[in-house]
Amino acid sequence: MNAAITATGQREFHSGAEAQSLSLDFLHDYLMGNYRDLYAATLALDVNDHNAVLIARNLLVTAGEADLEQRQAEGRLIARRLALLPPPRVYRLFRELRRAKVNNRRTRAIMRDWLVARPDLAFDAVKYRSAVKGAVRHAHLNLGGELGPFLFTPHRPVAYTTPILETWRRAHYEQAALYKLPYTVAEGFAAKHRIARATFLERIAPRLTRLERLRLQESARGLKVDAVRADLTTMPLTRLASYVLALSLDDRVRRRAELTTALRAAARRTAGDQAGRWGAVVAVLDDSFSAYGSGHKRRRPLAVALACHFLLEALAAEYTPLWLSGRTDALLVHPYGATPLGERILDGLERGFEHGPGRLVIVSDGWDNSPPGLAGEVLRIWRTRLDLDHSCAVVHLNPVYDAADFDVRRLAPTVPTAGIRDAENLVALVELARFAEGRTGIFELRAHLARRVEGFLREDA
Repeated sequence: MNAAITATGQREFHSGAEAQSLSLDFLHDYLMGNYRDLYAATLALDVNDHNAVLIARNLLVTAGEADLEQRQAEGRLIARRLALLPPPRVYRLFRELRRAKVNNRRTRAIMRDWLVARPDLAFDAVKYRSAVKGAVRHAHLNLGGELGPFLFTPHRPVAYTTPILETWRRAHYEQAALYKLPYTVAEGFAAKHRIARATFLERIAPRLTRLERLRLQESARGLKVDAVRADLTTMPLTRLASYVLALSLDDRVRRRAELTTALRAAARRTAGDQAGRWGAVVAVLDDSFSAYGSGHKRRRPLAVALACHFLLEALAAEYTPLWLSGRTDALLVHPYGATPLGERILDGLERGFEHGPGRLVIVSDGWDNSPPGLAGEVLRIWRTRLDLDHSCAVVHLNPVYDAADFDVRRLAPTVPTAGIRDAENLVALVELARFAEGRTGIFELRAHLARRVEGFLREDA
């Protein structure tokens, strides 16, 4: 579960992409071979999209190793999970299945049902034309209407009656038509017609999705295109934190009120009915140099820590943040310095001891190095000598997969550690972390997964 939440097979601060991919592939093969039912059940949990696709692909490729009951259960889980994934991820999975020559009846049925359930397949055919074409061909689908001719002989019809297909045809020679197409398609036509970037962004702005606006906002600002402006208060919390950290420190200071308001609004929305119900919370948040992540996942660990900071502030009745650097202004954090986790955890436990029972939440990659091992010793003594009745709940949330250990790096055996990809999953992960603490067993874990699977499938009913 920790691996499926945090690992993406990309380079991390302490390990390269090859080591990450090899470790993750081995872990998937091992779990699928030994605990196939539990492996399939993880599709019902909050795993990241990369691992959801890997699980679905592995189950479909090895369908011959499962009995009829397992295949039926897996098919329902796969179909439900694909319905929740971004379309590009699903089309990429279909392409991989085609290359692996996986074309059994169940696979074709899953592909057919997913394509039929798309809200606007004509839109997909324009935006992901080659991917839709490959999926249709692989699943042996006979598309009615104009979609078949569009995919396989796109320039043969003189005109289309389907509006978006006709718009695509006209965009080849009419500039005005391209502004009615999805941004990613229109961008190619804009380059073909040699339209100035500022002009293109100004006119395509009404067609932009929420996340496209966020991604393009800063480049549009540089071109003085005011039409491309994202409503930050509606953005997902972790994505918003990544956006804030990508800004310069001067920009963050200049836009402090706007950014802080947006982050707190996203945190309150994420907290929901849990807001203010967590009592006294102390957070130890990692902003050391390793929180930079890598070129592939730039500032991702720090973005998770920043998002968790605002979410915990919303969840707690009384909240104390402790950044490793000693900074007190969360909006200006940046990756810098060593990782003195032990000292900060001491400070956090002291605060918790002064204010009575509460929670200590640690958000860090776990590479305690100033001095090495101090955090583990502090937590061991706390659990075995000072807090025997667990009056202060301690949990470690780690956003980075450790390829060498096939897990996220842990601080101490006595403290539960859970992988975290997005701060939005923090509440559920704190609950799941009790399984990592060793105070519950495999039967409780199976029961928990069974309940999650039942609820996951019920949502699709």
